[in-house]
Parts: sequence; C-alpha cells; structure tokens
Amino acid sequence: MEKRVVVYPPDERGWRKVRYDGEILGTAYQVSDITEFLRLAGHPDPDNVDLTDDSLFEWRGGGPETWADSPP
Repeated sequence: MEKRVVVYPPDERGWRKVRYDGEILGTAYQVSDITEFLRLAGHPDPDNVDLTDDSLFEWRGGGPETWADSPP
C-alpha cells in the first residue's frame, strides 16, 4: 500500500515537495507547512498527526527534522 503522504527530498534550497493521496500539495519550507497542507487537503485531524508514523508518511531524503536552515 502506498503511503498517503510523501515528502520528497530537499531541493538545493532545503525545501520539500509534499504529495497527499497522489496530489502534489505544494512546497514545504518547514515542518509546520505539512500540517497546513493536510488541513487544506481536508485531513480530519492535521494538528494531531504523528509525523513519524510510517503507516502514513514516507519521508525521502531525510525525516521531519531535515529542512533549510532558514525558511523564505
């Protein structure tokens, strides 16, 4: 079964594309962006999602701690 949320490896700026249920939601600059993307996509409880839940998330190129040094 495919993960519902795929967070792609950081690009050269440290930003990460996020896909939810097969749809690209946008580019995340920090971990809180993922919560907002899930909220906008209609996830039932985005504020209480466990970002380390391997049954929901597939982190490519580093986990939830891997981001740019400073967001735009």
